[in-house]
Amino acid sequence: MTVNVLFFGMAHDLTGVTQQQVEIPEGGCLGDLWEKCVVTYPRLVEIAGSMVIAVNQEVFGSSHPLRDGDEVAFLPPVSGGTDDGFSRLTRDPIPTHNLSDELKASEDGAVVVFEGIVRDNSRGKKTLYLEYEGYEPMALQKMEEIRGEVKTKFSVDQVGMIHRLGRLEIGETSVAIIVTSAHRRAAFEACHYAIDRLKQIVPIWKKEFFEDGAVWAEGEQGKSEIRN
Repeated sequence: MTVNVLFFGMAHDLTGVTQQQVEIPEGGCLGDLWEKCVVTYPRLVEIAGSMVIAVNQEVFGSSHPLRDGDEVAFLPPVSGGTDDGFSRLTRDPIPTHNLSDELKASEDGAVVVFEGIVRDNSRGKKTLYLEYEGYEPMALQKMEEIRGEVKTKFSVDQVGMIHRLGRLEIGETSVAIIVTSAHRRAAFEACHYAIDRLKQIVPIWKKEFFEDGAVWAEGEQGKSEIRN
């Protein structure tokens, strides 16, 4: 089957093309397409850690199946961002270490990283897994708003925010906040402020799955339960 691949931003620079018709076997998935494109354009591996791939204008992970005629877009960076950081959404594992390296600069004396991790229990029950969904355009807008607040309130250099969507297993990172600054105190305070504000105003919702049902966690305001 044939899919139409579009290359944007740095992906365009690294490949030297804006679009390409690519043949992959029937039943292939995004991972298969990625591997074939990397063979053709090896420099794509340079942005693998921040790459998001959309199929017909919807973002999916590497296991998503493809169909003949699909439009696939390689989208780096993932979302909004400036030269002082980024705001991103992803459905793939969050490469926190790589993102931290992306933000660090020679003038920084501190890097503070917060990672929200999926734990194996909640409300006295064993958690099986979580699912996150969000109103993506508004979520990105609000994340950029928070980054602006952080830059105004604290003496920091760069601020990066990334949140995972879709299904997450126990131990996986759901959200990461990365702050760099000349001094540690400002970085700690800014990071704390950023995650608290994200929980308050960014439209992303968490559903917790247990053996006997599921619970929607409605921010920090309350929860509604769905029983099996």
